[in-house]
Amino acid sequence: MNSEDALIVRTAPLGTPTDLSADAVRDVSAALNALLADMLALYVKTKNFHWHVSGPHFRDYHLLLDEQADQIFATTDPIAERVRKIGGRTIHSVGHIHRLQRLLDNDADYVTPLDMLAELREDNKQLTNEMRRTHALCDEHEDVATASLLEVWIDEAERRTWFLYEAGRSGALA
Repeated sequence: MNSEDALIVRTAPLGTPTDLSADAVRDVSAALNALLADMLALYVKTKNFHWHVSGPHFRDYHLLLDEQADQIFATTDPIAERVRKIGGRTIHSVGHIHRLQRLLDNDADYVTPLDMLAELREDNKQLTNEMRRTHALCDEHEDVATASLLEVWIDEAERRTWFLYEAGRSGALA
């Protein structure tokens, strides 16, 4: 393949067959790519806290965060594949993730276990909100398949939020 042929291959449209409009592919792909960036950022933050948690509840928190990180990471491939299924392009690099992510990183040298749980709880709530907005966008474009996937991921994020909330409570009755 000569350089001219390679350029054509690199710039050729994806051409994945879909009955969604070009606007739907553009809008839904953009929303899913931002969601994918958020998921990857949340995965790294959850693993960071998993690696650095300490204190009397170490084992419980360590296992909880590991389980949650696995669940978060498990959504990343289906999100990216959905973008490709509808003919969109997905993220290509760590830099691209950084430009799209809406969740904040945490580079602090030390975070208390309860602050870790609270921060992850708020991140999961924000993620849930972003997924609901993406679901509404899918409804606008009649993309029922993506909306259906989002419903499962919303439920998972709500469960993570609940577990983080309950794990961070003091033992007093509510």
